[in-house]
Amino acid sequence: MHIAIAGNIGCGKTTLTNMLAKHYGWTPRFESVEYNPYLEDFYADMSRWSFNLQIYFLNKRFQDVVDINKSDETIIQDRTIYEDARIFAPNLYEQGNMSERDFKNYCDLFDLMMSLVKMPDLLIYIRSSIPNLVAQIQKRGREYEASMRIDYLQGLNDKYEKWISEYKGRLLIVDGDTCKFANNPEDFRTITDRIDAELFGLFPFEAETGVGREV
Repeated sequence: MHIAIAGNIGCGKTTLTNMLAKHYGWTPRFESVEYNPYLEDFYADMSRWSFNLQIYFLNKRFQDVVDINKSDETIIQDRTIYEDARIFAPNLYEQGNMSERDFKNYCDLFDLMMSLVKMPDLLIYIRSSIPNLVAQIQKRGREYEASMRIDYLQGLNDKYEKWISEYKGRLLIVDGDTCKFANNPEDFRTITDRIDAELFGLFPFEAETGVGREV
């Protein structure tokens, strides 16, 4: 199976990916951040480096998806290829940081890639408010993220909500503001209970999981 974790910068994707991989014995697959040759340049000059950065991410994410589709393991992925094309690239284009020519070229390439791969078996979306994201970004202290603008984060959040509202696959939503899975075992168990229900047809008590698809 292919399980994917989605959410804005600083929402806790990597933490949840690690925790679920350990809990279920799944193989984690993380996004390339520490060794990304464009990331620091991008945060210093978004207009100059946005297309380069997005093509780099798209290439790496497509390689990941192809490998995942070929694998016999259950893989849990930190961020999806859809987020690059449905959230980050459109946000850069609309904020004037990517030209129309580059954006069209990028979208054409993404559409071609999507014709060759399938959706995740389960998408877990961590929904988080801007204040919570800012607090988490400041807490992890990455120097290249220090200059990130609030309007950039807000634009991403708006795009995430639109994408999730139209998503057609199997979906589980986690409230990152109230569900403190990193520090609270009960909150983490709430998530694993819902994953069990979605993937294996196991239905825990409503009092433990809440109602609907959000935890």
